[in-house]
Amino acid sequence: MAKLYFRFSAMNAGKSTSLLQIAYNYEEQGQKVMLFTASIDDRSGTGCIASRLGLNRQAGVFDAQTDFYTLLAKHRELACVLIDESQFLSIAQVRQLHQVAHLLNIPVICFGLRSDFQGNPFPGAAHLLTLADDLEEIKTICACGRKATMNIRLDAQGIRVREGQQVEIGGNERYQQVCARCFYKDSEVALPASN
Repeated sequence: MAKLYFRFSAMNAGKSTSLLQIAYNYEEQGQKVMLFTASIDDRSGTGCIASRLGLNRQAGVFDAQTDFYTLLAKHRELACVLIDESQFLSIAQVRQLHQVAHLLNIPVICFGLRSDFQGNPFPGAAHLLTLADDLEEIKTICACGRKATMNIRLDAQGIRVREGQQVEIGGNERYQQVCARCFYKDSEVALPASN
């Protein structure tokens, strides 16, 4: 029986790397997969899933109009569906993916953030936490050495930003993973030195 999986973490935990590895493993065995990423995430180009390790691959894109159930019902031969940036899914899309797993018998593995830079849940992530049949936290660490579970946003000078829109696309230059203790500190958090 297929399931809906949610693999979540803070920034820089290797979510995209893991997704790309899973796709490779399925295809190495001659099985067909479909990959999707959010249309608003164009850091590496629209429709590109890219890992900080340098791996990348083209994927389908989803936006607010994407109906996953209708789309995937035409592809019953799939061994797996892989979704990157799943925090940007709508509530309806999470339910559609749950139906894909249980009515079409196609496993769906979603990778994404649980919360935004203010510690608020993304609607897609909140519903994945509710409906997913299997949850897994992918672990990463804070600069202090503790397990990172939160994200913070930084401005161009590396100073923490506490207000603003929930979504502003950016990578390591705009966001940093932190533990809960560092998240609640009043001091400013600066970007780590880059190599």
